[in-house]
Amino acid sequence: MAKPKARLPEPPIVPAVENDEDRVLNLSLRPKRFEEFVGQAQVVENLRVAIQAAKRREEPLEHLLLAGPPGLGKTSLAHLIAHETGAKITATSGPAIGRAGDLIGVLTNLETGDILFIDEIHRLSKIVEEFLYPAMENYEIDFVIDKGPYAKTIKFHLKPFTLIGATTRAGLLSNPLRSRFGMVYHLDFYTPDDLVEIIKRSAVILGIALEAEAARTIAERARGTPRVANRLLRRVRDYAQVKAGGRITKEVASAALAAQGVDHFGLDGIDRKVLRMIIDFYGGGPVGIEALAAALNEEPDTIVDVVEPYLLSVGLLKRTARGRKATRLAYQHVASLKQPDLELFAASK
Repeated sequence: MAKPKARLPEPPIVPAVENDEDRVLNLSLRPKRFEEFVGQAQVVENLRVAIQAAKRREEPLEHLLLAGPPGLGKTSLAHLIAHETGAKITATSGPAIGRAGDLIGVLTNLETGDILFIDEIHRLSKIVEEFLYPAMENYEIDFVIDKGPYAKTIKFHLKPFTLIGATTRAGLLSNPLRSRFGMVYHLDFYTPDDLVEIIKRSAVILGIALEAEAARTIAERARGTPRVANRLLRRVRDYAQVKAGGRITKEVASAALAAQGVDHFGLDGIDRKVLRMIIDFYGGGPVGIEALAAALNEEPDTIVDVVEPYLLSVGLLKRTARGRKATRLAYQHVASLKQPDLELFAASK
């Protein structure tokens, strides 16, 4: 095996963990009506038709499953549906429901037409999942109390409700659970044009002076994800306020994103580490996900959920039966990375 070439030092990887301010801003930037929701046109139109039909029949909306990578608007769509139907929404997540009994209080408190939103629904335990089947189909649950000869079943009758499930790993859902959803939609990555509209709207809400070319620059590096676009916009805003008098031009946006370690393709430090590991140390692949994660000292789920979807969507990575392989475009992109971006990053520290 050829000795790997010397590589430029990578900026330190800082996990994109949202603080309290980020979470509040994300809530404030979420669209309040379908008219404000940009992108996913076919999914939005199908949902509007389903909502109008359910209203005319005076029935609750059918159970809905939304699948796709993180940050594409699954939670926003769930809240929009609740707003459009005038229903109360109760939100929880798969990991938060540890036992079947945890669901009883939630389900029995739902009124007719209310929405139960379960994020990361693929992480429900098997017991809890099976507990949901009769609730979704017949609006009833059976709960066993006591044990042995004293065991008895108590049946709870529920009011008709709508379950909205969101998942980033649709393949991990069991077929019985998936088949009980009347509607299943997969959200795709956004186009740069859609992201430009989202960034402009967010800039108005946040009171940011943003030029059109700057919005395009941020959109092209936002990995096709609104959540990433809004996060980058806030970081560019910080940079502009400190070093550019608060106005965001194309040049300011480019400098700010370079300072964050985001290159012209939208890749950050961990993305480049994955590509360079595959190219330099595994000869371009194929390499198994476990071996790759171990070499990078990362969790396999981090690579599968956070890194891979975007690299696959833009053609930098491909999956084979033997593992992950870098594409020709990945070689070209790694070779195109320039020293000035890294020098700018170092100068900004």
